[in-house]
Amino acid sequence: MSNYNTTYTEVETDQSGRHPVNVGHLVMGVAFLGLASIWLLFETTAIGDEDLRWFLPLPWLAAGLAGLLAVALTGRRTKPEVIGSYAAAPAHTEPEPLWAPDPGAADLDARLAADIEAAERDASKDPEKP
Repeated sequence: MSNYNTTYTEVETDQSGRHPVNVGHLVMGVAFLGLASIWLLFETTAIGDEDLRWFLPLPWLAAGLAGLLAVALTGRRTKPEVIGSYAAAPAHTEPEPLWAPDPGAADLDARLAADIEAAERDASKDPEKP
């Protein structure tokens, strides 16, 4: 739906083979594993009720640490910019319309007025109908 005629052969692709880290997924995965581990320990009576107040914050701390390490080690690198890949694109074009105008929208008021008049006529002919 773009007005730009871009060929994808001009754009360089990332050939490093590394998958970018999604920090949100990593943090929630670490938190889930930690909470599941604490639940397992509690159900097997390895830890008691009084120990839960010390164990429950640990998954959140580990998840936060994992998120900080992921951001620090990956450095939030982005793909290298390719200069000249969009050189064929025009400087300014008119945007495409988001929707087509409704051809029947001009006479909506007239149709509504006619429907109201018809309903009033029908109501005046048979006043017993609701």
